[in-house]
Amino acid sequence: MDILKQFQQYIKQQHLFNPKDKLLLAVSGGVDSVVLCELSKQAGYDFAIAHCNFQLRGEDSNRDEKFVAQLAKKYEVPVYQVSFDTNAIAASEKKSVEETARDLRYAWFEEIRSSNGYDYIVTAHHADDNIETVLMNFFRGTGIKGLHGILPRQSKIVRPLLFANKKALQLFAELHDIVFVTDYTNEQNDFTRNYFRNELIPAVKKVFSGVEDNILNNITRLGEAEKLYNQAINIHKEKLLEAKGNEIHIPVLKLLKVSPLATILYEIIKDYNFTAHQTEEVIALLQSESGKYLQSASHRVIKNRKWLIISPNKTNEAQNILIEAANKKINFETGVLLIEQYSTFAVNHSPFIAQLDLTGIKFPLLLRKWKQGDYFYPLGMQKKKKLSRFFIDQKLSLTQKENVWVIESNKKILWVVGMRIDDRFKITDTTKNVLQLEFKRLDG
Repeated sequence: MDILKQFQQYIKQQHLFNPKDKLLLAVSGGVDSVVLCELSKQAGYDFAIAHCNFQLRGEDSNRDEKFVAQLAKKYEVPVYQVSFDTNAIAASEKKSVEETARDLRYAWFEEIRSSNGYDYIVTAHHADDNIETVLMNFFRGTGIKGLHGILPRQSKIVRPLLFANKKALQLFAELHDIVFVTDYTNEQNDFTRNYFRNELIPAVKKVFSGVEDNILNNITRLGEAEKLYNQAINIHKEKLLEAKGNEIHIPVLKLLKVSPLATILYEIIKDYNFTAHQTEEVIALLQSESGKYLQSASHRVIKNRKWLIISPNKTNEAQNILIEAANKKINFETGVLLIEQYSTFAVNHSPFIAQLDLTGIKFPLLLRKWKQGDYFYPLGMQKKKKLSRFFIDQKLSLTQKENVWVIESNKKILWVVGMRIDDRFKITDTTKNVLQLEFKRLDG
């Protein structure tokens, strides 16, 4: 079967796009992307060309840009071109040049696609790229997800050349007298992918001559295994995770019974920007005291009694918020909490200000919405009272009840915010240090 028929068959088998779809082809000018253009033309697809000049190879980068412009004229299709000062952007964002170029490329492609009515972005990734990606992911330690390689389709990005290796594309170019440009940096090992391409894989082939075919076969098998893996993970998630607003609540005792714990826990927390290396630290939280937590770029995992709570770092989105001793101000759903500590003070009787004896108060405090079963010792009383009963006494409406927050320390409620402190933490004649909490409503 010739490569054109394989190309058309692969697109059909993988359901990549329809004959009438408008395609935006990512074209560098190298043999892979130029063959992609030729195959798309021969197959009768409606396409345009997009090219990025990353200004990384001096005059060669400008040469490629001009070549792609001429290629678009040859095929009589629209061309979109852009230049980036990639080195400067990488330095400012503190990322590698390789990562920066990739991010810039796909962001710009999507901008062109969405604003000009194209259905898909089409890239020229081929089987050799797939092999390199799997090996890189294996050595990085990305888990089973990284071993399925490059997917034929990801949202609006499709890759219809994954069935073919580099040699097949080069042979097609020779047979059809296709002109392309050569990137000399592909022969250098400055970038991670080039090292795998030029050094590692050729060295392995000396021992295992069929390594490339073996890896491609493994990619297929691992992709199928990943589907089974994800099915099992989703079953565990359904049993363990309880969504409450913007938070996820996980019962500790139930979590401790699952096996393999580390794998299942990682699959849960990775969705909230926690790394594989943090998994063991989260496992340690399961046996820790209430109030301990671990943080990612966007979320916290908090141990609260018999629960793990995954909560946004942005406190105005969270319903379980930790207050450290050094915090002075906390923004949350219904207002702002101001925190001060004093050794000298004047008594304030406002219901929106809680003055508490610091003795016996342990940080971090937990600011959260009240829940059924909560109780405290209302100021002036020696007996505990459930909050649900307290709200009835206060004649709170259903809406008012839904917006009540409490602050607790070491599982004891200090303050029903804006209403009443706990008698156990009131100021006395022997008080030396005071914790003052002031609540300011958003509408106040």
